[in-house]
Amino acid sequence: MSRLTALVDYESGNLHSAEKAFQRMARELDAGEVVVTSDPDVVARADRVVLPGDGAFPACRRALFGHSGLFEAIDAAVNGAGRPFFGICIGMQMLADVGREHEDTPGFGWIGGEVVPIRPADRALKVPHMGWNDLVIDHPHPVLEGIETGEHAYFVHSYHFRAADPAERLAHCDYGGEITAIVGRGNIFGTQFHPEKSQATGLRIIGNFLRWAP
Repeated sequence: MSRLTALVDYESGNLHSAEKAFQRMARELDAGEVVVTSDPDVVARADRVVLPGDGAFPACRRALFGHSGLFEAIDAAVNGAGRPFFGICIGMQMLADVGREHEDTPGFGWIGGEVVPIRPADRALKVPHMGWNDLVIDHPHPVLEGIETGEHAYFVHSYHFRAADPAERLAHCDYGGEITAIVGRGNIFGTQFHPEKSQATGLRIIGNFLRWAP
C-alpha cells in the first residue's frame, strides 16, 4: 500500500509551495503520495502528518480547532499511533504549552515551552525576523542528517519558541540573541523557518522527514 503524507489544510496559509516541495521530494525518494487535506479521516489514516501555519498564533489555533474533528485526528495519528509529525512556522509554535502573541493562547503542550516576542539585543535588527539566517545545530536528529551548522534557512516571524527542555531545541539561529529554529521530541519535529522556501537545505530536511522512521 502506498504511503500517505497529509499536509493539513485549515485555511491558515498558502500551502502551494509546501505541497510542491513535499511532492517533489516524495517523487524523488519514492516516498508515496502527498495530499493537502482538511478531512479528519484522511489525516487519521495518514502515515505522516505535516502542519503548516502562517499568521498569528491565536488565529491559527482558532482556525485549526474550528474544523470539527481535525485536531483530534492529528492527535490520534501522532500521539495515538506514533506517526511522524512535522510542524512548520506557526504549526511548530503550536506545539508549545502557550503562545503569548496578542493574548495568552494554549498550545498543544506536546513540547514544553512558550512562544514569546523576539526582542533582539541589537536595536538595529528589525522585527519581524525576515530572510535568510544561519542554522546552528544543537543536537543531532535523523531529520537533520546531512545538515550542518552554517547552512541557511528562510525565516519570517515576530515570535519564537522558548523550549523548556534544552534537549528539545535541536537548532537555533542568532538574531540579536538565540532564536529557536528547530524543535523535536520522539516522533514530533518542527521548524520555525519554512523548509519549502529554504532551497537545498529545506528540501533535504523534507526528504529526511519522508524517510524518517522514529
